[in-house]
Amino acid sequence: MTPLKRLLTWLHNRHFSKRSTEIYYALAQACLIGCVSALAALLLRQGIGLLGTTRLHLASQYGPIALPLFGLSLGLVAGWFIEQFSPAAAGSGIPQVKAVLAQFPISLSLRVAFVKLVGTILVLAAGLALGRRGPTVHIGAALAAQLSQWVPTSPQHRRQMIAAGAAAGLAAGFNTPIAGVLFVIEELSRDISSLTLETTIIASFTGAVVSRLVGAADFNIPPEILMASAKNEFNPDEIPFYLILGVLAGLLGTLFQRCILGGLQFYRRLNWPMAWRVGFAGLISGAVVAMTSPMLRNNAELREFFLSGEIGWLNTALALPVYFGLIVLAYGSGAPGGLFSPALVLGSALGYLVGTGAAFMESTASPSTFALVGMAAFFSSVARVPVTAIVIVFEITAAFNLILPSMIASVLAYFIASTLTRGSLYQQLLESSGIYLSEETQPYDILSGLKAGDVMQRQVETIAFDATLDEAFKVFSDSKHEGFPAIADGRLKGTLMVAQANEAKRRGLPGNTPIAEIMTLNPIAIKTNAPLSDVLYLMEHYHLTHLPVTEGYKLLGIITRTDVIRAEAHRLTPVANPARRVPSYVVYQTRDPTVGRGRILLPLANPDTASSLIRLAAAIAHEQDWELECLCVILVPKHSAPERTPVECESSRKLLDRAEALARFWQVPFHSQIRAAQSVSQAIIETVQERNINLLLMGWKGKTSTPGRIFGDTADRLIRKTRCEVVLVKIGQSPTAYPNNNFASTRWLIPMAGGPNTERAIQLLPAFKHLTISPQIWLCRVYSPEMPPPDVSDIDRAAAFLRTRAAIETTPISLCAPSVVEATIDLSATEGFDVVMLGASREGLLKQAVWGNIPEGIATGVNCTVILIRSALD
Repeated sequence: MTPLKRLLTWLHNRHFSKRSTEIYYALAQACLIGCVSALAALLLRQGIGLLGTTRLHLASQYGPIALPLFGLSLGLVAGWFIEQFSPAAAGSGIPQVKAVLAQFPISLSLRVAFVKLVGTILVLAAGLALGRRGPTVHIGAALAAQLSQWVPTSPQHRRQMIAAGAAAGLAAGFNTPIAGVLFVIEELSRDISSLTLETTIIASFTGAVVSRLVGAADFNIPPEILMASAKNEFNPDEIPFYLILGVLAGLLGTLFQRCILGGLQFYRRLNWPMAWRVGFAGLISGAVVAMTSPMLRNNAELREFFLSGEIGWLNTALALPVYFGLIVLAYGSGAPGGLFSPALVLGSALGYLVGTGAAFMESTASPSTFALVGMAAFFSSVARVPVTAIVIVFEITAAFNLILPSMIASVLAYFIASTLTRGSLYQQLLESSGIYLSEETQPYDILSGLKAGDVMQRQVETIAFDATLDEAFKVFSDSKHEGFPAIADGRLKGTLMVAQANEAKRRGLPGNTPIAEIMTLNPIAIKTNAPLSDVLYLMEHYHLTHLPVTEGYKLLGIITRTDVIRAEAHRLTPVANPARRVPSYVVYQTRDPTVGRGRILLPLANPDTASSLIRLAAAIAHEQDWELECLCVILVPKHSAPERTPVECESSRKLLDRAEALARFWQVPFHSQIRAAQSVSQAIIETVQERNINLLLMGWKGKTSTPGRIFGDTADRLIRKTRCEVVLVKIGQSPTAYPNNNFASTRWLIPMAGGPNTERAIQLLPAFKHLTISPQIWLCRVYSPEMPPPDVSDIDRAAAFLRTRAAIETTPISLCAPSVVEATIDLSATEGFDVVMLGASREGLLKQAVWGNIPEGIATGVNCTVILIRSALD
């Protein structure tokens, strides 16, 4: 091999591996985030400039009265817009990003970014004393989060992209790429992993470059101030003045934090709608500016006034508390605006005042130099990010001589503020909204509390253990999955990956090769109650894409990486006012060995129908080699905790004893439990999840008097919430309608409407053969007179299946009638059917509510037993 070829091979193996591809994709995504964040910053600047110029023009044309009116109008519109379309866009946005990076479920999306953009333009153009750099951080993070949703990634990658978006937003707003990276590391994320640093640096650099190209950043320092600062050499004699500046910045920063929090509390006590809060802030701000100095009308020029000293130390001393109060007034209203720029402006004013005093003491440094150092010191005391504060000032000014003074003042200000109050302003804002982050503890884990059973897919596509390679490829062609558990006698024997089959075909193995020779035998599996952290560890450690979930050797479900991402996305989706569900409490239980292939849950409540329901459930369990689990629910008052409420179990124990005797007669494994609960449906749902139920069989009245319900309140909720099969049974009114072993003949009517539920009903019929000596089955298709006779091939196939599988006498018929309900009722009365079995899907509930509840209509109109089946959901 030539040296060139060896070099190319090395480059390919090094740079085009799967890991390298993921890194390149992440870096490319970071570049895109930086570009988009810079464009958003440009739109923000242009929009504020356009409306802000209009405001100043109206003030010059119609007098100062235009300022409060304009502030009130735009404030009302901005508050209404945010409250209607995305309340998550209120405020600075940096606390929200900090919480998201700590894995709290706060909304970040394209909608939030758009509402934040429009709201900030309206608010800042109204004249509120806020900045636009905090919103650019929020917008950049929201755009990155939306991109991560469009292109599904891992939870860690999503957090890295959000951090990169925040850095890009700050870099685009200030034209400070290094400060953007440091702020993310120092305040927002504290993640210094290699990929996080790489993506954050790329996004921040790209955001700053694009921002400079399009002119999105305008935090400019007058050239004469920059030249004066560059010429000033650091003089040790000035250290006492920088120490004084650091102390004052720490004290003023602490006061600023407390006033901001106090402003929020003030508006909360008012309990006004957001539109009125922001409108009120705009009105008062406009009135104050109209009655005071004209220099307060333009926030961007105010910074230059303080830095240059054009207004003098007296006007600066008067303007400082006024501007301080306007910031507190505006931010407390919840208006979308940041505190970055206002903090820097306050710091510049404080530094100029200290610099004036130093000049009076014959200091060689100009007051403008102290103003620049004051910016870093005050921001350090407010945000508790001294390194970021120093770098921001250095990147803005490019004055190396400012680094040492800034370090002295910023570190001292940071120390003073940290001594007086705990945490940065952004952390305190989070705590005021109920989100607590500790510097000493680990971040909140969005996936904490989840078990393997909570995220697994219960409907698993499997392959027979004794299948051949050709049969495996047929299974692959009908599926989108890449891995398949291999099952034998209901037990997990191995897993077969598509890649393994392709490799076997490439090696030339014949099509009749048993897949047992190429699959992974005795695969790694996990139990349903295992924490999700164990799932993630196994997947990462063994490089697994699929992880079976088992109970003993029985396969219950499977977990893929997509399932984990979906679980996190669900947790991150904010839920407005979620209803608090009090879990039920198991007060009694019995267990048989877990030897069945599946499990049936039978809730028992009515002693009159219990025997019939038990026989039906036991027949299914006996036919399919499943286990039977019976549940009795004892209701407790809503205000009582189930685990602390005394309950009487005697009547429930009698029902369970009767069920156990019948289960022993049918020779099926039997489990039982009694639960105390505030809701019957909640107790059943929890049992289905905890016990990995395959089929839920329960009694049904056949009708409901509850408005807006299809099958009744409990049944409707169970049909919506449970993924297992659901079988509802309405026991007939006449004694001959009860399905039991005493009848010589039982006649069953199955209306055939097609779909998976009807197919599942046909599959269950052989089990019910055990309930009678000679059952007779009628398969009926009802069609409208306006329609041609339907295709009955599915009926013929079902009849052939029943005759072959269970030797059941089957009669297929077709009826032309305008109403399915009336035709079924008439046929049942005419032929004297004992049981009517129907299929009902979850997707058809809305149609049934609109066009009439077909199952309820049939169940109400016939005297016989009605069985309603809904197959398991994918």
